[in-house]
Amino acid sequence: MIVDDVHVVYRVHGSGTGRGSATSALGRLVARKALPGTRDVHAVKGVSFVARRGEAVGLVGTNGSGKSTLLRAIAGLLPPERGRVYTDGQPTLLGVNAALMNDLTGERNVALGCLAMGMTPAETQEHYPDIVDFSGINERDDFIHMPMRTYSSGMAARLRFSIAAAKAHDVLLIDEALSTGDGSFQRRSKERIEQLRAEAGTVFLVSHHNGTIRETCDRTLWLEAGVLRMDGPTDEVLAAYEAFTRKDPNPRRR
Repeated sequence: MIVDDVHVVYRVHGSGTGRGSATSALGRLVARKALPGTRDVHAVKGVSFVARRGEAVGLVGTNGSGKSTLLRAIAGLLPPERGRVYTDGQPTLLGVNAALMNDLTGERNVALGCLAMGMTPAETQEHYPDIVDFSGINERDDFIHMPMRTYSSGMAARLRFSIAAAKAHDVLLIDEALSTGDGSFQRRSKERIEQLRAEAGTVFLVSHHNGTIRETCDRTLWLEAGVLRMDGPTDEVLAAYEAFTRKDPNPRRR
């Protein structure tokens, strides 16, 4: 996978002025004119790197540094303002906010998630027991048959990872989803990531827990204020990043 000089820009609209009618809004779109009070937020600034099959790549940075934005651009969910992302296969983004249907049961969400990943109904049925077992959501407690809205954030995140991990991926993008769960679940998750790498997949992992990055990734990218500050072996990058955060424990958020 190649990320070539990627820039991502958000446009934030001011409030209270320039709302106007739908007709005027359409006119601004046609004329490519910004809404009055609109400002640009340059969230990712010229990031470039190459990731190879079988790599597990960590991504660190302070809050607001552009980590999740970069993953969404790689996944094709955010169009870059400039630059390109080239992938051999389809990237899959797994995050703590990944969409599941809150009004449906965990059981139904497992089925829908598997079908959405391209599994047949027979494959879905075959993988179902392993997915539930991996997530740690015990059928005997009936949680898997309850609506997702009744789940804790940790339970929901574990189920999302368990669904995604049931299938090999060309590029798997994990945004904080391994920060939940007990030690047993985290250990199983890391083992599954190793299996995904062995199946020639590429894994990206965003986490605020540096220990998770150390245990899982051989290579790490450090993104700060949208700029790629460092790319190299995990121990070296984390040492520099930790020194930076110790020097300024509350860096200015951008």
